Amino acid sequence: MTVGAVTADIASWPPIDEAGRPFGQRLLAWAADGSGARPRLCLVRGAGGSGKSRLLAWFLAGTVERPGITVHATVPSEGLTAETFAWELGRQLGYGPQSPARLLDQVALDERPLLLLVPDLHRAGAGPADLPAAAPQTLVAEVLEPLLSLPHVRAAVEVGDRELLPADGAEVIDLGGGTPYSDLQGAGTPYPELLAAVPHTSGGRPDWSRAPDPVRRHILDAALRAGDQGAAVRDLLTDPGFLVHGSAAALTALLADERIPVPGRLREVWKRAAPELTAYHTDSAERAALLHTAAVDTDPALAAYLQPLAERHWWTTAWARPGLAVSALALVPGEERRVLATDATGRSRTYEVDSGAPAGAVAGAVRGADHGADREAVRGDAGFPPSFVRPDSVAPRDARSVLLLDRSGALLPLVPEDDPTAAFVLGHIAEHHGAAALAGEESQVSALGNGGPQGPYAVVGDQGGRVHVWSLHEYQDTPRTCQVHEHPVTATTCVDTADGLTLTFSAASDGSVRLWEASSEPMPVPVQQRRYRVTALGAADTPAGPVLAVAWSDGELHLWHVLSGTVRVLPLLRPCTALSLTPGGRLLVGDPEGLYAVQLRPDALRES
Repeated sequence: MTVGAVTADIASWPPIDEAGRPFGQRLLAWAADGSGARPRLCLVRGAGGSGKSRLLAWFLAGTVERPGITVHATVPSEGLTAETFAWELGRQLGYGPQSPARLLDQVALDERPLLLLVPDLHRAGAGPADLPAAAPQTLVAEVLEPLLSLPHVRAAVEVGDRELLPADGAEVIDLGGGTPYSDLQGAGTPYPELLAAVPHTSGGRPDWSRAPDPVRRHILDAALRAGDQGAAVRDLLTDPGFLVHGSAAALTALLADERIPVPGRLREVWKRAAPELTAYHTDSAERAALLHTAAVDTDPALAAYLQPLAERHWWTTAWARPGLAVSALALVPGEERRVLATDATGRSRTYEVDSGAPAGAVAGAVRGADHGADREAVRGDAGFPPSFVRPDSVAPRDARSVLLLDRSGALLPLVPEDDPTAAFVLGHIAEHHGAAALAGEESQVSALGNGGPQGPYAVVGDQGGRVHVWSLHEYQDTPRTCQVHEHPVTATTCVDTADGLTLTFSAASDGSVRLWEASSEPMPVPVQQRRYRVTALGAADTPAGPVLAVAWSDGELHLWHVLSGTVRVLPLLRPCTALSLTPGGRLLVGDPEGLYAVQLRPDALRES
């Protein structure tokens, strides 16, 4: 877009007063310049009340859904540290929350010419005043200056009347003086005065859900300045309501200071949840659910305090089993209240869905296929396949017989000696795909899923983008096969519906997720397409209808209500390696640190 085109279109933008129009024209001209003649940094300067924030808001509103100028991220910096700023910028750029160092690496590899908007840099910083995180200069040195050293990054930055970034070589838009405004109960207000502005419950406790926003943003800093500093801070940190409603960025900065005593294991809990707690889209109910999730296996007392708040949300964590590095999950057919989990060592065990209690090991022999001929069974210890097996995903036939996908791409049956039928059925599936892989690399197995307790089915994906559905209950000479993707399949699952349909879901290396009803053709377009990798799929026919759970590499878990098309996002605190969803809406999530269960409200999944 040329400067002239931008100027001509300005009449259709949100209104701006006459005093601000020349500054708006300059900001537009800077942003629209694609020649590289203008500086990559634009400083928006001026005293408090001069209209800097209003100018940036006008600019952002005008560029939304208009061609030519794309603002890739807008990060209001008031109260943010280098860490919390990097988390939010990473989210908006599509990387997920990242540390400052990792964010810089990601941006350096990003091929897009990036335009960033940074309001309120002069108000950045949080935490104890004697630490670097409290000063905006730290954010500048650790994040902004390295970003601006990258040739494909441009930024418009609001700096107030401070010299936070060098003006030499920058585009400077100086709005001059202004009429100072009062930020009610803002940064300089004493702690008792802020606390007095907080409504109280009938029981006499502060009701942080009704506290004015400026109070929630500034009261922690005021507590640090209070004469009886320890008591004021302690009162806030021991109040679950403040943990849920207070400034997440301020709490993150405070809890990073090891000198400050905290109750229980709050520091550890908060650190685990902080990257998601600080997201702008996170409301109080979700913050309670996130904090509760982080506390369930770490601080039981805090989890108990948070549970009533967390249960108001559409999802809440039911239980957690830390220390179990889960590589694969699947519900056990015929035993809907049990889930089979395989850890990184290859050990397969079952757990109670309701409580997470261990329910037993899967003991059997691994039988393979080599050039179409049965290979002698090799037995491992109870619950362990032999040392050469490292399962990447599983499809159980029942509580004792399991089809494994090894990281090498081989399908291997794990079956007991006294079940020749299981050995025959699962062995044939492994033999079929082993022989196909020898005929062509595109037939190499790349994904394995199951159809849950209704089938049971094994859903096999290959490098050529094909999906194959096998019955695990009875022998099939060949599977139902369909060319679903144009790229290698990376995850699969399926579900039987009350209408008698078999819905098969699969993800590919191009970030597409597709639906195939096994008696017809696949849907012509993906049900989702993102630039991230799908790490796991799970599906079930819930009381609200079929639901698909999709875990992505950027830390989001999407729950797709198939009939309505509604997608809800459940943020993850750790990388997800495996998923399983029960018909009752209990979502089992496995990751490198453990296994935990999240209870969903199925009726909420179809709400927009």
